[in-house]
Amino acid sequence: MKKLLVAILFLGVLVSCEKTSKKSTLEGSIGNTNELKIVMDKDLWQGNVGDTLRSTLAAPVDGLPREEPLFTLDQITPDKFIGYVSKSRIFLTIKLGEPSLFSIEEDVTARQQTGITISGENEDAIIALIKKHEDEMIKAFKDRELAAIQMRIGKSLENTDSLKSTFGITMRFPTAYDYTKREKNFFWMDKDIKRSGNMNITVYEVPLQAIDKDTFSVARIVRMRDSVSGANISLNQGRFQTERSFSPQLFETEIDGHFAWEMKGTWEVREGRLMVGPFLNYAIRDEKNNRYVVVEGFIFSPSLDQRDNMFELEAILRSTRFLDN
Repeated sequence: MKKLLVAILFLGVLVSCEKTSKKSTLEGSIGNTNELKIVMDKDLWQGNVGDTLRSTLAAPVDGLPREEPLFTLDQITPDKFIGYVSKSRIFLTIKLGEPSLFSIEEDVTARQQTGITISGENEDAIIALIKKHEDEMIKAFKDRELAAIQMRIGKSLENTDSLKSTFGITMRFPTAYDYTKREKNFFWMDKDIKRSGNMNITVYEVPLQAIDKDTFSVARIVRMRDSVSGANISLNQGRFQTERSFSPQLFETEIDGHFAWEMKGTWEVREGRLMVGPFLNYAIRDEKNNRYVVVEGFIFSPSLDQRDNMFELEAILRSTRFLDN
């Protein structure tokens, strides 16, 4: 029995070493942000299966002023998914005429890579699996893209000692961002966007009771946001506020083990020249210190697509960590 146990443990070590060795020889993955390779036959892509994928993976991103897809889909036939192309950071393979299967794999042909395979005996079986695992697919691909951005950001990080001393948090953002404002309870960082506009990050804190009441409402977070940001952000000599025509979208999430409200919407400045853009706001509950730490990203770039820049801001905001956790 003892010899059998030793043999099993030795075999496990060999398999682990083999996987580690294989991974170490792989090259890094490639791809533009949110560019998803779809590996499937052209007939399937042009039919009902392709329509289902487009409605799922190219659905409009929440919170943007104009319509942009979750992922930029690039269909390629299986025989072309070789060599350089096979190192794509995120890819989805569709196989017809095989047993039903949904599988997520990491580092298949490159490091920092996520691939999903869906197979079925007929188109209806494949479509059923796509619909069943829609949220799982989006999360897997999004997590990989967020990790890729955070890895890129990590190559040149801005000093955050002032965030630590003022709010008791850290946040990973690149040196391309400058501190526009550093006050007792409000930080504002920004960077210019090539050709037009800028990207912005704000950090502040409010008491728990500023949001938590007997009856919760989206309007309460909007009022809190407009009160603090409106008093501290001046754009074109106008007041920065939540756009009034459309209610922001609100979700529940978690950051560094803390419950957080995630709000996506549009900001505006109406005085003088009209300015508008998307924002992403996280109110992170910190019961230990009787507060919410609020981190927000917003963009002004009226002539450019905004999906990938907002995605970068999300990666930065989600890197928030509490020192006393």
